[in-house]
Amino acid sequence: MENLSKKYSAVLILCCCIAVLSCPGCKKGKEAEKETSKFEVDKVFECGPVTVHIRLDKSKLTIAETLLLELEAAAKPGYRVQMPKVDKVLENFGIVDWRNLGSKLDENNNVVSKYQYRLEPFLSGTYPIPALTFEFTDANSAEGKKYELATEPVNVEVTSLLGEDRSKLTIADIEGVVEMARQNHLWWLWIIIPAGAVAAAAGWYYLRRKQAEKLIRIFKPAHEIAYDRLRKLVEDDLIAAGRIKEFYERISDILRHYLEHRFNLKAPERTTEEFLIELHLTDVLSGGDQKNLGEFLIHCDLVKFAKYNPTKEQIQRTFDLVRELVEKTKSDEKKIDVTDKYS
Repeated sequence: MENLSKKYSAVLILCCCIAVLSCPGCKKGKEAEKETSKFEVDKVFECGPVTVHIRLDKSKLTIAETLLLELEAAAKPGYRVQMPKVDKVLENFGIVDWRNLGSKLDENNNVVSKYQYRLEPFLSGTYPIPALTFEFTDANSAEGKKYELATEPVNVEVTSLLGEDRSKLTIADIEGVVEMARQNHLWWLWIIIPAGAVAAAAGWYYLRRKQAEKLIRIFKPAHEIAYDRLRKLVEDDLIAAGRIKEFYERISDILRHYLEHRFNLKAPERTTEEFLIELHLTDVLSGGDQKNLGEFLIHCDLVKFAKYNPTKEQIQRTFDLVRELVEKTKSDEKKIDVTDKYS
C-alpha cells in the first residue's frame, strides 16, 4: 500500500511539472496568435534558412483609408537578412508612416525582424503591393556571398467613396437661359485702370532702384554664419526641453548649409546617401573627416526618422563634431551675401 501511494505521488508531481513547463509556451503562442490576428492577409515565402511574411490588415479599403503593411523576416541562426527598401518600389501607394519594430529571437532561436508601413492609396482600383526582394548572407562564410528571396505581388482593392452609387450619378440638364440685366458701359474704366497700374509699377520700380542705390551689401564667411547658428541653437536649449528631434534637425541643417556655402556642395538638397557619394568624388575633406561626417549624418537620420533616442554623450559628441569640422575647414576667402538677413 505504501509503494502504491509513492507511485501516485510521483505521477502527480510529474504532471504538475509538465503543466508548469507548458504554460509559458501556451501564453507565448496566444500572444503571437493575437499579434498576427489583426492582419487579414498573411502571405508566407520561404527560401532555405529564411522565411518571410507579407501581412496586410485589409485587402480592400476606400480611397480615404490607410493600409498597414508588415514585413517579417525570420532567419535561422548564422544568417543575416537585409530588409527591402519599400519606398523604392511602391508606385500606387504613399508611405504615411513607418516603424522598425526591431529584431528578437523566437522559440527556435531564429532572428525575427519586423518593419511596419502605413500606406495611403492614390487612386481607386486594384493595385499590387509589388514583389519585394530580401537579401540574406551566411554570417560564417568568408566569401560573403549574397542570396535572394523574392516575394510575389499582393493585390489590394481600393474603392471609391461613392461605391456602387457612382452608376446612379447623372448630370442635370441646363435650365432655361436667363436674360442678364444690361449694365451701363463704363468705357472710361478701361483707360483709367491700366493707366493706374502702369503708374504704380513705375513708382515701385523707381523707389526700389533708389533703395538699392543706398543699400550697402553685407558679406560674411561661411564659418561665421555657422557659428552664429550654433550659438542660437545653444541659447534655445532644446535638449533641456526634451525636443531632441528638433535639435538634430537644426544641427544637421547647420552643417549641411555650411558645406554648401564653403565648398559649393549641394548638401541641403541631397539625401544622406546621395551627398556622401558626391562628397567621395571630391577632395575637399580628408578621408578621416569624410568618415566622421558620414557617421554624423547617419546618426542624425536615425534620430530624425527612426525615432532613435541618443545618450547625452552622443548629443555632446554630435555638437562637438560640427564645431570641430567648421573650425578645421573655415576660410575667409569665400563670403556669403547676407544683406537680406539684416535689411
